[in-house]
Amino acid sequence: MSSTDHPTAPAGRPPAEPPAPDVLSLAGEFPAATRDQWRELVTGVLRKAGREELPDPVEDALARTVATGVTVAPLYTAEDAGDLPTLAGVPGLPPFVRGSRAGAAGVTAAGGADPDVPAGWDVRQRHADPDVARTREAIAADLENGVFSLWLVVGEGAVPADALGEVLADVLLDLAPVTLQGGVAAAEAFLALVAGRTDLAAGGCLGLDPLGVHATTGEPQDLTGLADLARCAPAGWRTVVADGTVFADAGGSVVEELGCAVAAGVAYLRALTEGGLDVADAVGQLEFRLSAGADQFTTIAALRAARRMWDRVGEASGVPAEARAMRQHAVTSNVMVTRHDPWVNMLRTTVACFAAGVGGADVVTVQPFDAALGLPDAFARRIARNTQSLLVEEGHLARVLDPAGGSWYVESLTESLAQAAWAWFTEIERAGGLAAALSSGLVAERIGAAWAERQQRVAHRSDAITGVTEFPNPAEVLPVRRPAAEALPPAPGGLPRVRAAQAFEELRDRVAAVDPRPRVHLATIGPVARHTARATFAANLFGAGGLLAPTGDGVDGLAGTTVACICGTDRDYASAATLAAELRAAGATQVWLAGPPSLAVDGVDGYVHAGCDALAVLRTVLDELLPGHVRQHGREGGQVGHHGSQEVSA
Repeated sequence: MSSTDHPTAPAGRPPAEPPAPDVLSLAGEFPAATRDQWRELVTGVLRKAGREELPDPVEDALARTVATGVTVAPLYTAEDAGDLPTLAGVPGLPPFVRGSRAGAAGVTAAGGADPDVPAGWDVRQRHADPDVARTREAIAADLENGVFSLWLVVGEGAVPADALGEVLADVLLDLAPVTLQGGVAAAEAFLALVAGRTDLAAGGCLGLDPLGVHATTGEPQDLTGLADLARCAPAGWRTVVADGTVFADAGGSVVEELGCAVAAGVAYLRALTEGGLDVADAVGQLEFRLSAGADQFTTIAALRAARRMWDRVGEASGVPAEARAMRQHAVTSNVMVTRHDPWVNMLRTTVACFAAGVGGADVVTVQPFDAALGLPDAFARRIARNTQSLLVEEGHLARVLDPAGGSWYVESLTESLAQAAWAWFTEIERAGGLAAALSSGLVAERIGAAWAERQQRVAHRSDAITGVTEFPNPAEVLPVRRPAAEALPPAPGGLPRVRAAQAFEELRDRVAAVDPRPRVHLATIGPVARHTARATFAANLFGAGGLLAPTGDGVDGLAGTTVACICGTDRDYASAATLAAELRAAGATQVWLAGPPSLAVDGVDGYVHAGCDALAVLRTVLDELLPGHVRQHGREGGQVGHHGSQEVSA
């Protein structure tokens, strides 16, 4: 810019920067928008998409369920959050919604780096391989490459209790804390191993969780010895884990998980104080293990809500304010991972780890991407730990405390989850506490209802699972892993262990056992440009069941299968009834049509369309193609009769 461009600048010098405004109004140059204007625009879009009847307000048409009794809206404004951001307080102070720490780890109060404090959260990795040599090698690799602490699963099928000394022989226990999972036997074996040592790194945990054992096995456990073991724990260690992942793995939403975890914490507080511990000391013996899912905002809000709930428990119990912070160990969800297309799990765990860090977890474990297939290999463990290293060191995620704080959406969702989970927690308390609620079946019934609701969303593909219900690869070859024994296998009287993708994967396994692979003929009508959209949709749906779905013009290509699906546009379907008759004459015993049931085409058995019960469609097709194979599940959402016009959906 020359001096003639800016007359006040001296010749040869650039003009001075204009003074900064006192108030920066974001998007201030644009006219203010109103919610009514937004609603009008959304209504127009939904009308064009074919939605004739819309709720009032129109936001309800786009609301999404994220947990039992909790939905999220498509739009949040300052009116939705109200004074929640102010009530959330500040990091490090009650109610600890914004985090349990007053400063980011690795950062001094002045904002500089502190070399004595590790940056970010505690990176903890899980080890459950019964092969002592392999576990020892894996632990060494983890600790040399960014892992701060170890989580050892001890017992039958996992790390042998009598081999703890050999497994930990190369571990500098004064630097690397250890958390155990394996009950009293594991705790006693470890205490015997370190007897007399006073230099153990703080932050470890004996990992006792008798209520988690009760939930898994259905057998009530004794809590009276917790206080005695707490007195034997090394300095700076915790004794008890209130494990919410047990309830999440059984199919509970975050509401059930948080309510049960807090109820477990209260039961442990009672047991520890009845055993002679001061209430503040008892609180210091607890660590909470919570799941982190790929729905990042729900995970962020859940961790924030959990801290608020536990602070309220501490306040009511007379715990000093400075001791009421919940220590959280976030673990990437077992429910969200898939056996098929397992590499997508890398993306899921990355999102979940990000959410755990943003949500303020003190400790994070990323499960290897192949965990659902068996014991992870070295590559999978490396990716798991590097996921955390990248987010902490390259993404600088830990340099900002509660970065989601103040978001109208996050604050509102935090409040909704806290209220719903607190209501569930108080219901458990009214039933006599978590042990009584487990024995009576109250917990199982509530979690079963939550799981059934989620199963319906998965079946209708409104909860998409990439690589399984969406964009499947029916011809994929899965990696082979050594089998992993569960530390506490589900018992007939205990809670189950589920995965969101399991129903579709059971169908995939059923198909994979057949050679040649069954297929559905996509009978196209009209030019490629017109039938491609619906043919692609149908191929994706049938592929979710492991079926091949080649296209062919009309009856061409039907040979080799008895199931067909007509694909075209609405105007092309004027001849669909004729084509259906031709397909049956050529040997098709089941004919579907890609489109909504409102098309009412004669001669088809059912319709595949967005929102249909895809699981029921696939089970019906497989019963036709594989009549000799025994069905493992009943249909959900209705039956499909041959030669009718019945929609398969809830």
